[in-house]
Amino acid sequence: MNAIVERQRAFFRTGVTLNPAYRIDCLKRLRKALLRSEGRLQDALKQDLGKCATEAYMAEIGLLLGSLREAIGSLKRWSKPRRVGCPLAQFPAKCRVVPEPYGVTLVMSPWNYPLLLALDPLIAAIAAGNTCVLKPSELASATSEVTAQLLGEVFKPDHVAVVQGGPEVCTRLLEQRFDYIFFTGGTAIGKIVMKAAAEHLTPLTLELGGKSPCIVDATADVRLAARRIAFGKVLNAGQTCVAPDYALVHESVLEPFTRAFREEVQAMLGKEPLEASDYTHIVNKRHFDRLMGLMEGTDVLLGGKGDAESLLIEPTLLGKVTPDSLCMQQEIFGPILPILPFRDLSEAEDFVLSRPRPLACYILTSEKSTRDRLLSSLHFGGGCVNDTIVHLAVPGLPFGGVGDSGMGAYHGKAGFDTFTHYKSILQRGFALDFPFRYQPYTALKRFILRLFLR
Repeated sequence: MNAIVERQRAFFRTGVTLNPAYRIDCLKRLRKALLRSEGRLQDALKQDLGKCATEAYMAEIGLLLGSLREAIGSLKRWSKPRRVGCPLAQFPAKCRVVPEPYGVTLVMSPWNYPLLLALDPLIAAIAAGNTCVLKPSELASATSEVTAQLLGEVFKPDHVAVVQGGPEVCTRLLEQRFDYIFFTGGTAIGKIVMKAAAEHLTPLTLELGGKSPCIVDATADVRLAARRIAFGKVLNAGQTCVAPDYALVHESVLEPFTRAFREEVQAMLGKEPLEASDYTHIVNKRHFDRLMGLMEGTDVLLGGKGDAESLLIEPTLLGKVTPDSLCMQQEIFGPILPILPFRDLSEAEDFVLSRPRPLACYILTSEKSTRDRLLSSLHFGGGCVNDTIVHLAVPGLPFGGVGDSGMGAYHGKAGFDTFTHYKSILQRGFALDFPFRYQPYTALKRFILRLFLR
């Protein structure tokens, strides 16, 4: 591990990555490799998670191509120094902010979107001029292997290195001194990463998760709200950090929402979801068992069946849920949606505010005052009004959490900023040098200083 990091540090010190043209060329070659490897990547995603080709492209490959297009087209502009106004007290001088890369970075990615969440932060790190060590998840081993092959075709290991393995590899990596760490995963591991980063005072971004609520008020288009929330649960079998985790539904539309949700799931997956060819399976038996256990003590309004052999679980709607129910004590990360009724908006508002700040929040309403009130009062990383999940597909929207759901953001310019240190420079010449800032201080100097600094 130490040798990998030191080779990358030596490569960074050559200054090659400081040239925006070199970075753009790297990103263009990565884009070509991604297109060339599309079939291999789809096969690997099918092997790891059962993802169909359409979902693999829509939720992983296509988003990466969009990120690459944005970075390639904008990188020269992002990389330019920015002039800043200089106060009269520093006259004559010029001030500017110069973007510069951190150096050697570490990206640790999860298994649920094993291609997207590995390469999206990598694209940002390369665009900003860093070198990168990538640690993909061992739980998506087929995708990790193809990703390593793809990156090996594009980059020298001194620039981008892929390190595979289990938790012991992560531990050894975190013992190294990196210049920046980017971690996507669960809150518990995020705390471990943050402690390790503190040993070297390494800055980091944590992309975590949380229980992302949907709030469906009485004015919502119930049919469309049910369809878009069901989409968020069917996509990747709910194994998405911003998947709707639970639904707060106004009691006046509870029955029609439940009925519409059932019909929309059937429209997507048929009457037997476990036989649907395009439905993603749960990543492994441990997660399958955990998810099946979350249904205990609730009223299964829809679904509830699972197949331990295929690791498939039907999209499931749970009723008779209380704040103390097991499914409300942890992030679900699966195709299970607890539903809780509310009578007035303040009840739903207080419920969300009483819990840790989520990564996402989804507000489904036709009432402008409701939308504005909830957007103002609730604290969350990002979200949608009258939709779910798709905000993360917009490169111009920074994506990240707050509080327990993470810190920092990326996507588009925000990703470039995350992997960039902005160096402040004041430049002046030797022609003029006003004496009022130097000791000994006099009444006249104090008077002049007060004229300039006020």
